[in-house]
Amino acid sequence: MKAGFIGLGIMGAPMAAHLIKGGHELFLNTRRKVPGDLVAAGGVACASAAEVARKADVIITMVPDTPDVEAVLFGKGGVVEGLSKGKIVVDMSSISPIATKTVAQKINALGCEYLDAPVSGGEVGAKAASLTIMVGGSEAAFNRVKPLFELMGKNITLVGEVGAGQTTKVANQIIVALTIEAVGEALLFAAKAGADPSKVREALMGGFASSRILEVHGERMIKRTFDPGFRIELHQKDLSLALSGARALNLSLPNTATTQELFNAAAALGGKGWDHSGLVRVLEHLAGHAVAKG
Repeated sequence: MKAGFIGLGIMGAPMAAHLIKGGHELFLNTRRKVPGDLVAAGGVACASAAEVARKADVIITMVPDTPDVEAVLFGKGGVVEGLSKGKIVVDMSSISPIATKTVAQKINALGCEYLDAPVSGGEVGAKAASLTIMVGGSEAAFNRVKPLFELMGKNITLVGEVGAGQTTKVANQIIVALTIEAVGEALLFAAKAGADPSKVREALMGGFASSRILEVHGERMIKRTFDPGFRIELHQKDLSLALSGARALNLSLPNTATTQELFNAAAALGGKGWDHSGLVRVLEHLAGHAVAKG
């Protein structure tokens, strides 16, 4: 398959590498220089997103936020300048479900298909090709792109029409954020009470409280490894999407709002670039006690 990949950051670069290893011809573009290892592996560096779109049949974008997707697609030298009828645009970023529908309409008007396919699993999942991929769009387009998805992820679900993938990702980020906060509170409580948080985590992993968040991020909290991963500023963005969507739907998401305020506090403490497990530092700041030294 002739595929394009735009956005080669922490997540995008390993995802693109899996497509090259899978034998696909891959055309690459990113805001900075295309990583040399991807070119050495067989990827083709392109000067613009438009060039990627001209050469590829399926064009994947993986960028930070809604304005970034809009710029890559519709800005100067953007994807739409290289599109022709029958191509498929796949956005694997995490952006607004509402904006996604508008973007899809513009792409569809050019005779092309559009899939929103955000992912969960972070840098670890991107490198291991074990991402969860949540897809919105037509079944026909999904089936064409699925061989590419299968090289990047394990749990791949066509959730519904365009926008359904982004809605699912927002729901995912609510659960992840609130669980990180809960794990942080639990380990902080244990440490303040004099228990060994590493042993507490080990015990909890065998019970009903067990989760991937406790396993991975609980360990980060104990070992003090807060390099991203998934940056706090990106999770702030995702919870902003959740809260603005909730307002539009006349919903109250009180614990989501509280956790967003804790992320805001982390950012105020200089932590925008911390891994989102670094949320525990805000709880530690409030308590005057750390889960572990380091």
